[in-house]
Amino acid sequence: MSFKTVPEMFQLLVSEKPNLKTFFTKTENGWEGIELKDLQMQVEDFANGLKNLGINDLDKVAIIGANSRKWAISDYAIAHIRAVSVPVYPTLIPTQSQYVVAHSESKVAIVQDEIQLDKVYSLINDASSLLHTIIIMDDGYSGDKQHVVKFADVFKMKENQHDIRSLSKTVKEDDLLTLIYTSGTTGNPKGVMLNHSNICNNLLSIDGLLKKAMDFNPELKPKDGIERFVSFLPISHSFERVGGHYSIFSQGTQIYYAEMNFTPEILFENIREVRPTFLTAVPRIFEKIHAKIMDTVSSMTGVKKKLAEWSISVGLETVPFRQANKSLPFILGLKYKIADKLVLNKFRAALGGKVRACSSGGSALSKEVGSFFCGIGISIIEGYGLTETSPVMTLGDPDFFKFGTVGKPIPGVEVKIAEDGEIICRGHCVMQGYYKNEEATKEAIIDGWFHSGDIGVFDEDGLLRITDRKKSLIVTSGGKNVAPQPMEVSLTSNKYIEQCSVIGDDRNFISALIVPNKENLMAWAEEQGLASLDYKSLCDHDQTYEHFDAIVKNTMTNFSRYESVRKFTLIADEWTVDNGELTPKMSIKRKVVADKHKEEINAMYDSKSLPKQATNEEGQLFG
Repeated sequence: MSFKTVPEMFQLLVSEKPNLKTFFTKTENGWEGIELKDLQMQVEDFANGLKNLGINDLDKVAIIGANSRKWAISDYAIAHIRAVSVPVYPTLIPTQSQYVVAHSESKVAIVQDEIQLDKVYSLINDASSLLHTIIIMDDGYSGDKQHVVKFADVFKMKENQHDIRSLSKTVKEDDLLTLIYTSGTTGNPKGVMLNHSNICNNLLSIDGLLKKAMDFNPELKPKDGIERFVSFLPISHSFERVGGHYSIFSQGTQIYYAEMNFTPEILFENIREVRPTFLTAVPRIFEKIHAKIMDTVSSMTGVKKKLAEWSISVGLETVPFRQANKSLPFILGLKYKIADKLVLNKFRAALGGKVRACSSGGSALSKEVGSFFCGIGISIIEGYGLTETSPVMTLGDPDFFKFGTVGKPIPGVEVKIAEDGEIICRGHCVMQGYYKNEEATKEAIIDGWFHSGDIGVFDEDGLLRITDRKKSLIVTSGGKNVAPQPMEVSLTSNKYIEQCSVIGDDRNFISALIVPNKENLMAWAEEQGLASLDYKSLCDHDQTYEHFDAIVKNTMTNFSRYESVRKFTLIADEWTVDNGELTPKMSIKRKVVADKHKEEINAMYDSKSLPKQATNEEGQLFG
């Protein structure tokens, strides 16, 4: 299938498979889907309603909510009428949601429920905003706020009938499709402008590699030939938006939406019920499954434990052959069949038992975890990119891959390493620029080359390896982009905190190393009757940690949950230029500080051996 716009892709799939059911939602009666021909009718009716609400060419419409059929209908309807979708994370605090809606000049906001409604309702009739209508997905809403419309009522707005299908054919490939706001290291988020060409070329460029991955383990292929996919990563993020929402749909794969407000336990239950054949996830998901399986093995005894350990070791022996797409030697192949029949297939059952391949992105996947899954028969394809690159820039080839690398440039994209080691690229994936921010656009795109801010190298086989980040933006193992500086500035504004370095790259939650203000802390100690303690002992004292825990908790109320410091460790010795921890401009050398305090950092993420550091709350699924 070939297409140049998202509406064209949608209509082509409907024409090819009108009776295919997708967009499954769990109800009291089980998983219920909708046939594509009925979905087509709903998308077009909803698009007609948006037109009657005054949405015209290139107008912006914000969508604030978790993954759902209604989210998907909204997105496709917006695209059908040449309008522009603005996805907003439902986890943002009100001021952040308001900034995105107002800055994007969204005229309509489609919100999940009353909680999201209350976040942005103040923008109605606000002089700084163009917002005039809010559509609430919760049709049980019983409030009486003006300018609020129920989702179900939009389908009925037929005072003017528009030929949506004909209108969708007027959409051009260089029309703006979406504005995705991404966090920067400082200041407000920037709106990344992606047009239909950006997204559709990205989809077509990765299609072949994803299908090649699906050819692995053909014995697990569903008898009805229909692939299944569970959508649970935030659809507001470019990774899920393209890798799951658009790409999976375009292949005619059935999409199942994880239950709203799911916990890790509910998510894995959903996965076991659906038995997906392909998954898109972030490293944190694979880490959790791996840890759970290894904990189970550790708790075994006797012959059962030895058999499990032997089976895992056999699986790991097969990894080099799988990485090079080579057949297993006879004896190893025989051992693997035995290990798989007795043990390894039970490990795959954690993902439903039918998964043949997965894609991982957002941050680095460890070699240990990647090797484990490869060994039990599940290939994980790693890729690299940013929202600004639509998002895929490079992608691993299932026929030849190495852990720790992120593949080669996808077709139509050129990637090279600049003189200073920065990864830069050009091609169809590069964004149109930052919305209403020409200065930032010129800094990011120079002579057609997008500058990623990441440092990398190509190995002897032409595979890209990310070695460092030129910018200080943190990417958690859950794929969340977190700017550390706003948190550090807020924390160091407290009189008891002299220095702070926020940690979290490739970790499942955010933590911090905090250097107290010695003078103020000693004064506090005297007031608390702790004057007899020397400074280092004071930093280690439980009462001191309780004091700083209250400071951190209070400061973090100004940040979204995923970008909040959840654990911290107090560091008695101040970082200095002389010791190499600070630059001449007094900026913290993050890598130097992290290396120096590696032990303290690892302790904060080791649930089995926690020191005295205060804990705000345990890290959860998406960091």
